[in-house]
Amino acid sequence: MLALPAVTADRLGMNEPRPLWQQLAGLAVLAAAAALSRRQPLASFALTAALGLAATPALFSVSYGPALGVFAVLLGLRAPRSRPAVTAFAAVALVGTARIALVGVDPPPEWLVLTGTLLFGCVFPWLCGRYWRQSRALAEAGWLKAARLEDEQRHAEERARLRERARIAQDMHDSLGHELSLLALRAAALQVSPGLATDHRAAAADLRAAAADATDHLHRIIGVLREDDEPVPLAPAGESVRQLVARAAESGLPVRWEEPSDTTAAEVPEPGGVTAHLLHRVVREALTNAARHAPGAPVVVAVRNHAHGTTVTVTNGPATQEATATRGGSGLLGLRAAVTSVGGDFRAGPHGEGFRVRAYVPAQRSTTSARQPAGSPAGTLTAVTAPFTRARRRVALGLGAAAGAGAVLVGAAFGWYAYTETHSVLTPAAYAKLRPGTPYDEVAPVLPDREAHDPPTDRAPAPPAGAHCRYYRASGELLVSIDHFRLCFDTPGRQGRLISKDVVPGVGRPDPDREESTENGGPTR
Repeated sequence: MLALPAVTADRLGMNEPRPLWQQLAGLAVLAAAAALSRRQPLASFALTAALGLAATPALFSVSYGPALGVFAVLLGLRAPRSRPAVTAFAAVALVGTARIALVGVDPPPEWLVLTGTLLFGCVFPWLCGRYWRQSRALAEAGWLKAARLEDEQRHAEERARLRERARIAQDMHDSLGHELSLLALRAAALQVSPGLATDHRAAAADLRAAAADATDHLHRIIGVLREDDEPVPLAPAGESVRQLVARAAESGLPVRWEEPSDTTAAEVPEPGGVTAHLLHRVVREALTNAARHAPGAPVVVAVRNHAHGTTVTVTNGPATQEATATRGGSGLLGLRAAVTSVGGDFRAGPHGEGFRVRAYVPAQRSTTSARQPAGSPAGTLTAVTAPFTRARRRVALGLGAAAGAGAVLVGAAFGWYAYTETHSVLTPAAYAKLRPGTPYDEVAPVLPDREAHDPPTDRAPAPPAGAHCRYYRASGELLVSIDHFRLCFDTPGRQGRLISKDVVPGVGRPDPDREESTENGGPTR
C-alpha cells in the first residue's frame, strides 16, 4: 500500500519522470522500512525521511509523503521515548535546510514547504501516535485501577461489617454489664434487708453471686471484641446522663448528681450527638466499675459545660462491702481511645481512698462538608482520574498546537507557491509575438515578474551554445504538469538579444500539432 503512490505518481504526472532504477531503489527502501517498523520504528522513519529528502530537498513528494506520515504515526505509537524522535526531526530539518541552500532553485518557498511537511506530515502524526499509545496505556491503567478500587471497596465493606459487629458486641457488653451490676446491687440490698428469712437471705446472696458471675462471663466472651481504635458510633444513647444516674440510684447504687453553683455549667448536650453519646458511655462505664469493684461506696457524678466542650467527673469513695473477685477489663482503655479520637482528654485513677474518672469531650460539629473526603470512594476516584485527565489535556493541547502550526505553515507555503506560480505565467499570445533577434529591452515589458521556480530542464531540448535561458509557465494551473516556455538570450544582462524560443510540453501532455518554426532555422516544440 505504501508503494502504490510511488508507482502511480509518475504515471499520473504528479511527479517529474524518474529513471526506472530510482523507482526500484525507492521501493526497496520502503520495503526495508516496513520490515523494520515493528522492532525499529525510528530506523523506519529515518529511512523514509532520507528517501523523501533524496527525491526533493523540501521533503514533500507525492510518492513518499504518505509513507512518511505512516511511519511517523508508528514511531509515536511504538517508541516509548520521545527524545530520539525529536532528535530525528531536528536532523531532518537540518539536512533539508542544507540541501535547499545548496541545490534549491527557490529557497524561501522550499524551506516553507520543508517546515510545513516536517510539522504537519511528521510531528503531528507522531503526536497522534503518542496520543494513541498513551490512551491505550491510560485505558489499561484505568481498568486496573477500577479493579483495585473494587477490591478495596469490597475489603472496606467487609471491615465495616466486622467493625459494626464488634461495636454491637461492645455496646451489648457495656449495656448488659451495667444492667447486671445494678441487678447485683438490688440482690445485695435484698440480702441485707431486715426481717428477711434465712432461706430468703441465702437465695438473695446466691442471686447476687450469679449476677456477678454472669457479668464476668459476659466480659470474657464479648469483651474481647473491643477495639481500642474503634471510632465512636453516632447512634444516640437511649437516655440522657441525668436519666442514667437516676435509674442507677433507683437500683440501689448510692449515686447522686452534683449540681454546680453556675446553672449554665450543668447543661448537658442533648442525646443524639457524639458528645452526648460519649458522656453517657463514660458515666455508664464508671458506674458499672464502681458497683463491681467498690460495692456500697458513694458515687458522685458532676457535669461541667464549657465554651468549647463538656467535662464529666465520676468519683467514688472506698468500698463498704466485700467486692466479688473479677478479672480486669479493657473498658477504661476503650473509653480513653474513644475520647481522645475526637480530640478530648481522659483521665482515670485513684482519688483519695476511692477512684475518679474524668473525661473532657470537645463540642462536635454535626455539619458535613459538601466536598468529598479524601478517603471516600468518590474522592479516591477523583484523585485517580485527575492525572489521566491532565495527561489527556496536555496531549490534546500538543496535538492542537502542532496541527495549528502545521496548518499555518502549509497554508503559507501553498500561498507562496500559488503566488510565485501565477506570477511566472507568460501568456501564449505574448509568446507568439516574440521574435528572435529582438533586444531584451523590447522583450522585458511582456515578460512576467518571476521565472518558473521548477523549470523542466530535463525535458527541454539542448539550448544554443553560450545561451542564457529563462523558463516561464504557459498557464496558471496549480498542482498539475503544464507546458513551459523557454527564452534564450545571447548575454545574461539587459543588453542581450533573444536568440531562441521553445515550448517544453508538460508530462503526459504531448501535443504533436504544436510545432513552431523559429527564425534561427529549425523546428522546435
